[in-house]
Formats: sequence, structure tokens, C-alpha cells
Amino acid sequence: MTPSLLHQILDYANRADPYPIYGQLRKTPVHHEADGPYVISTYYEIRSLLHDPRISSDAGNLASRTADPLAETAPEESALPPSFLRLDPPEHDRLRRMTNRHFGPPHSPHRVDGMRPELHDIVAGLIDGIDDPGRIDLVEQVSYPFPVTVICRLLGVPREDEHRFHTWADTLAASLDPDPDADPAEQGTGAHDARMQLGMYLAGLIEERRKNPGDDMLSQLATARGEDGPMTTMELLSTAALLLIAGHETTVNLITNGMLTLLRNPEVLQRLRAEPRLAVPVVEELLRFEPPVQLLPQRTTLADIEVRGVTIPKGASLWLVLASGNRDPQRFEDPDRFDPDRPDVQHLGLGSGIHSCFGAPLARLEAQLALSELARRLENPRLLEDPPPYRRNAVLRGPRHLRISCDGIRP
Repeated sequence: MTPSLLHQILDYANRADPYPIYGQLRKTPVHHEADGPYVISTYYEIRSLLHDPRISSDAGNLASRTADPLAETAPEESALPPSFLRLDPPEHDRLRRMTNRHFGPPHSPHRVDGMRPELHDIVAGLIDGIDDPGRIDLVEQVSYPFPVTVICRLLGVPREDEHRFHTWADTLAASLDPDPDADPAEQGTGAHDARMQLGMYLAGLIEERRKNPGDDMLSQLATARGEDGPMTTMELLSTAALLLIAGHETTVNLITNGMLTLLRNPEVLQRLRAEPRLAVPVVEELLRFEPPVQLLPQRTTLADIEVRGVTIPKGASLWLVLASGNRDPQRFEDPDRFDPDRPDVQHLGLGSGIHSCFGAPLARLEAQLALSELARRLENPRLLEDPPPYRRNAVLRGPRHLRISCDGIRP
């Protein structure tokens, strides 16, 4: 018996190349199986729904949690309130607006770009630390530690405590990729403990920043008195955890998927080595071609909505398959070809609408710097295994390891 398309999306065996399944999905743009979510796979429909106020990100509006195999079923796993990622207006707008005052335009237009020299030094230091050019695990040695170090610097975590953040990030990342050979109870306990330790550490850091603020983002959030008033301590904790976990996990995958794609397209890698400015269109095309977030599973209808002649009832679970929309031939010419010269690349790789990726400017810059530096410094890089082993997560897709070799590392 052939597995349903829904089960094929979730099947780890298809993680290395899910795009043929997405192609099958697009034949029925609104795909629905009994007692399951409504799966939307075509570009224009996904984009429209991302801008539709009748679509909710609040799991409390889901009529039946059992209808969505990716829905959160254990809210007790975290004592923190939902981040603004999982809220609807007006609370979403208030918290996102308060956070953005200290992260990006118009109030903090230079926050991210001002980090460029520091980001370059971090990624250069990681490449300097590679001791065996003949056997490199790009995930473990570069693309994993880079973003979490950046988040620590952004929030203002003292350098001597950064290793603790790395440990918590390791544990929380493992909880996103269930190991079938591990004890689920033990893995769940480890993730719960990591969340609690992270929460307690951040609470202490927030109190310290309120008394002795610096120029870091956490200090500014903790002492802000803008038009929306101050954030509560719990809101601050939830926002800081969101910046750490969501920002870190997506960027790891973007950098790793990016290097894998470049190694499979050596002519583009060679161009990037000679033309560092190519990093900007390379990253935009990567966000279309191999997006780090494959699908958005936690969306719910607040009313009956008709999509392509199908009525999706109020309270239904929606999956918006961003990676499928990015390969929709009705929107992109020759969509299965990686082309950094593509003239029109309005992808869905960072979402769209009010929930578009909050950390997009930072993720873009991190990927541009990491990929251009790797292209410049690694001599004759090549894959040691293709395809590499992938993470088990169907939402956050990327290699768990990317083992490569090179002839040497340039200064």
C-alpha cells in the first residue's frame, strides 16, 4: 500500500529530496486526507493565505489538536508564555513592534549591519579553528556554532557564559529532531530541563540589565518605556528564547543547505570565490531553492475559507508548504534549477505577511558572510558523502552533518 502524501512528507526516508512529493502535492493545490490538515502547496495560494487575517497562528483556535500530527500537544513542556510568533493581532503586533524598535528600522536601522565586522571575525575564527582540512563537519565546526554565538552577542550574554548557551541550544535542537533509538521520556526531560535552565539564566540576566544596562539588545528591551509600555519579565523571557531558538535553527540550515548546494554547483562556487558580492543573490536564490523552513504547520482558519474551489472549515488545521510554493512552475521558470542570476526571486523562504521572519536581516547577513568566507578560504572543497544524513525534522530541513574535504585553508 502506497503511503499517503501526508505520511511521505513526514517520512525521514524522503528528507534528502522531498521535492518530487511536493510536485505530487501541487497537482491538488488543496490536499486533504481524512482527519488531517489541509495542505496548501502552490505559490499564489500560500502567499494569499499568509496575508489573510482569517488565518490564525494561535493554536488555541484549532478545533481538534489530533487533526494535525505536527501540532504541539504538550504545552507544559515550557513554562514560558507563547512568543509573538504564535500570537495574533493585537498582541502579536504589540510585542513584535516593541522588539523591532531595538532590532531594525526605523528606530535601530544599523543594529544588524553594525554587527558585520564582528560577524566576520566570528566566522573567520571558526574556519581558523578547523584542524583537519581533509575531514570537516561543516555543521559541527561552522554553521552550528556561528549563529548561536551571534545571538549571544546580540542579546549581550557575557562571553564567559556563551558555552552554557551552546549546551542549551544543543539540547533544544535535539528535541526538535526526535531520535527513534532514544528514550522519548528521557529526551523530553532533557529538553524541559534545558528550557528551565535557560529561562532562569535569562531571568537573572534581565534583572542585571535592568540595574546596569549596556548597549545590547536585552538591555534595551528590559529598560524600554515606549508607547506600548514595558515588556513584562515573562514577555521578555519568551522573546529572548524565540530569538535564540528560532533564529539559530533556521540559520544553521540556511548555511548548511547553502554550502551543500554550492558544492553541487561548482561553477557558482567558483563565481562566488571570485565575486564576493554574488553572496547576496546566492542567498536569495537559496532561500527559494532550499529554504530552511519547509512548511508552516501551525495555522488555523478563523472562518470558512474557499481556496481553489475547496471550502476549508473554521477551526481547521493548515499546512502551508513554503518549499513547494518556491518550486511552483506557475510562478518560477525552471524552478528545479539553482540560478543566482534569476531576475525575479520573490520567494517564500522567509514567509510573508505579518509573520514574515523577524530575524531575516540577520539570517541573510550571516549566510552571506559564512558562504562567501567558506568559498574564499577552502581550497578545492568537495563532498565526502552525498546525500548527507538529514535531520529528522520535517519543518526545519537541513543536513545533520555535512562532511567535506579540502586541500587546505587559505589565510
